[in-house]
Amino acid sequence: MEIEPKEKLPANPGVIFMGTPDFSVPCLRALVERGYNILSVVTQPDRPKGRGRKVIFSPIKLAAMEYRLNVLQPEKASDRQFLEVIHGLSPDMLIVVAFGQILTKDLLESCRWGAVNIHASLLPKYRGAAPIQWAILNNEAKTGLTAMRMDEGLDTGPALCREELNIGPEETAGELHDRLAILAGNFLIETLKGLAENRIREKPQDNSLATYAPKIDRSMSLIKWDQPARAISAHIRALDPWPGAFTTLGEMKIKLFLSRVTDEIRTDVVPGRISGHLQGALEVETARGVIGVREMQISGKKRLAANDFLRGFPLRTGTVFGR
Repeated sequence: MEIEPKEKLPANPGVIFMGTPDFSVPCLRALVERGYNILSVVTQPDRPKGRGRKVIFSPIKLAAMEYRLNVLQPEKASDRQFLEVIHGLSPDMLIVVAFGQILTKDLLESCRWGAVNIHASLLPKYRGAAPIQWAILNNEAKTGLTAMRMDEGLDTGPALCREELNIGPEETAGELHDRLAILAGNFLIETLKGLAENRIREKPQDNSLATYAPKIDRSMSLIKWDQPARAISAHIRALDPWPGAFTTLGEMKIKLFLSRVTDEIRTDVVPGRISGHLQGALEVETARGVIGVREMQISGKKRLAANDFLRGFPLRTGTVFGR
């Protein structure tokens, strides 16, 4: 069922842009370069990071400063004082791309045309914080972008348009993130043009098809070698670059990156056993099949190509990870 648009979007609407991480930046740049009227940019407050606890600006704040745009950083976007500021700007719409806070009904209704969100999945699949990682973790063949009109739910609003993208068999979450981010800028502009020309009709999501993509954290990082090669390779790629999937060797933790399935059917295996070194990859047996790992890292050291890692830290054939 399609929903008739509430009203035609102005050709050059007054926009409040809300975003925080690197993924949001191409969308903000696309709006600026196409001459959109950006009334303000909203991002998360500055936070201390790293061992030195140095205060770091978000990627969106840095981009906004480059363009000399007004920046707002509410601790909570639901605060009454922040809502009053937004009302005072009289925006036509909010554009939200990976902002990082739940938006209340009061904020969503503060603009004449509501809020449009760009989400990095083909909704209703992978609602939530980590759609890119979970699409790889589950060995999906494709993903994409969805533009939707936001409501109070978690990525539940009606869809405006979608763009599909194939996932490469060896693609990492970081690589897929970058490809989707680059596409998102033009995708957003085409969505806004379609809304201004009254060519787009909203379609409610089918909630019966919904899946969820909860936040990725370090508790997911340990590799379980008693799984088949496809599942372990997907696990490593989904956590690349952060937080990184790791295995143990005695008391040592070793992170593994850039994995691929080199054999999917072998059963004469010992899960976690190193079977050799081929074409720049360390080959490791799984419960079924073998994976090749092209980059590795010891805690506190640099991430290295497998060849370079093994020169400094030789791992003999027959060594078993996880023991």
